Amino acid sequence: MRLALRAAGILAGFLFCVPLHFLWKLAGARSIWPQLFLAYAGRRCGLRVTVEGTALRGKVLFAANHVSWLDILALGGAAPAVFVSRDDVEDWPGVGWAAALNDTIYVVRQARREVRDQADTLRQALAAGRAVALFPEGTTAGGHDVLPFRPSLFASLFPPLPGVMVQPVAIDYGPASDETAWAGDEGYGINAKRILSRPGTIPMTLRFLEPIDPSEAGDRKILAARSRDSVVQALSGVDAASAAPPLPL
Repeated sequence: MRLALRAAGILAGFLFCVPLHFLWKLAGARSIWPQLFLAYAGRRCGLRVTVEGTALRGKVLFAANHVSWLDILALGGAAPAVFVSRDDVEDWPGVGWAAALNDTIYVVRQARREVRDQADTLRQALAAGRAVALFPEGTTAGGHDVLPFRPSLFASLFPPLPGVMVQPVAIDYGPASDETAWAGDEGYGINAKRILSRPGTIPMTLRFLEPIDPSEAGDRKILAARSRDSVVQALSGVDAASAAPPLPL
């Protein structure tokens, strides 16, 4: 019953927001409805989000740790961001179409030539003043641990764009981290059913951390490492010297 009620509520919210989203687009305005829907859907899923710090509103790449698909609802509901996602999400029934409504940028990580083209697409979005959200671990497999941030996913920031910053974001589920984490061996449908059937609420904290200027970082490896270090310290207080080195390209 809990699963059915939550799913029905999310569907009702989606059907309400989509026509208004297209009306905004027809009027030539940047639609507020994806952000409103994601915040609403997160709450229907049981999320109770506390925001710490101030999110930049534009010309920013949010670099966040990745625990669960709930991260997208929380982060997208707190900031007007488009997301960078792996390319197979585009083919997920329903999800791919909904993601396209929010101008999701897809990355094919297995093909170097296509990654370069998609880095250009991301760079154009940032240059146009958009806020873009990225999960640089590239996976949720780390759970409550933070895996190395992939430097290749920061390629769009070099050479640096005027006024564009990277803002690390720490996503903290606290004691619920293990319960909400989504491992790769658990199917999307099974995971969604488990989360939506879960009783009670899921407290979660979003910490928008001090922005980093790519021109000061110097290159994408240093930028990836500094972004991860900020997130690790915000989550656990671990000293930056203990952070794992970034992954090679």
